[in-house]
Amino acid sequence: MLGDPDLDRRTYDLLRLVNTHEPVGSIRLTERMHHRGYRIEDRTIRLALADLDEAGFTAKVPGRGRRLTAAGRAELDRGDVSGRLERVRERIAMLTSRVTYDPTEDSGDLVVGTVTVPRDSLPAVFDALRTLDDSPLGPASVGIVEADEDSDASGGDVDCNGTVGSANRLRNRRETDGESEVGNESDDRVRLAFPSSITLDGSLLSWGIDADLTTAGLVEYHGNGDEVVRYVDAISGEGSTMDVVSLLIEAGRTDVDPALDGGTGTLIVDNREFPLARFGEARDLAEGTAASLGGVVDVRRPREPGPFPLGGPGWEFASLTYGGIAEIAVALLCERGLADDWDTLFGTRSRSDLRSLPSAEAAIEERGLFDYDD
Repeated sequence: MLGDPDLDRRTYDLLRLVNTHEPVGSIRLTERMHHRGYRIEDRTIRLALADLDEAGFTAKVPGRGRRLTAAGRAELDRGDVSGRLERVRERIAMLTSRVTYDPTEDSGDLVVGTVTVPRDSLPAVFDALRTLDDSPLGPASVGIVEADEDSDASGGDVDCNGTVGSANRLRNRRETDGESEVGNESDDRVRLAFPSSITLDGSLLSWGIDADLTTAGLVEYHGNGDEVVRYVDAISGEGSTMDVVSLLIEAGRTDVDPALDGGTGTLIVDNREFPLARFGEARDLAEGTAASLGGVVDVRRPREPGPFPLGGPGWEFASLTYGGIAEIAVALLCERGLADDWDTLFGTRSRSDLRSLPSAEAAIEERGLFDYDD
C-alpha cells in the first residue's frame, strides 16, 4: 500500500503527525487524528503503526512511541506536495466565504493567522510588535488564542524549521502504557492571532467583487514612503498563495526589520486581479482594510506602471497587492528567533476578539504571563 501514488490521505496524515511530534505514542496520535476529524480508535492506530513499521517508514523508540525513519520522511515528501496545496486551496476558499468583515465599520468576522511563542520570550515579542505597530505598516491588532482553542480549518502549524504540524500542540505530558502523552502546556507557550491578508479577499467577495487570487511573492518596500517599489520574486500557484507564504518564511527570504526603521525591507504580499469596472470600490475597501488592520496595499489600473508580479493585468482587470499584518508579524518574529511555529490560515475570528497592541499587552500582564521566576 505504501509508495502507491494513491496512498490514502489518512496514512499521510498519520505520517505527518509522527513527523511533527516524534517520538509519539498511539494514544496521543489517536487524539490528534480526532482533532483532524477522523473517527478512529486507538486499536486502529496501533495496527496502522505496525504496518508502517513493517514498511520501514516508522520505528519504535522504547518507552516513548514511534519516530519517522529516513524512508518515511522521503515517502512523506513525495506524497505531501499535491495534498498540501489542495488543502490550502480548500482552506482559502472556505475561510474567504466565512468573512463578514466590513472595513467601513471595522467590524465582522475576519481570517487570522497565528504564531506561537515561548512565554519567556513575551517581552521581546511585544517589543518587536510595538515597533511594527508604530511603523507605517501598523496598526498591529492582536488576539490571544486560548490553549483549548483549535483551528477551524484543516491543516496546521509550520515551525521555523519548515515542519508542518497540527493546529494545536499545547498538551501536558503524562505517561500511558510506557508512551509519553502530552496535555496542556499553555504555561510555557502563548499563541497570538493577527489579521490575515485573506480577510481582504473575503471582504471583496461580500461586496460582490470577484477577485482572482493567484500570486504570492516578495516585494521591496520603502518604509519612509510606505510604498511597494517592486516585486523581488513572484510565484504563481493557482490558489496556493498561503502555502507559498509559508515556504518564503521558512526559507528566510523576508527582511522586515529595516522597513520598520524607515528603510528598505523585503515583505511577503499576495496579489489578486479584479474587474476594472469595480476599481473605485475595491480600492476603498483595500485602503480601509489596511488603515484598520494594518499592512501595505497597492492598487493599480492596467495602464499604470507597476509594480506588477508577473506582468500587468489584462485591459479589463486591475491589480491589487496586499501584505497583511499576520504575514508580516510572523516573518518578523521568525527573523528575530522568537517564534516556535505558526499557522497562516488558523481560522476566522470576530474583529472584536483582536485588540490594540497596548490592550493585548495589558491583558497578558493581567494573566501574569510576564511574571517569571529567574
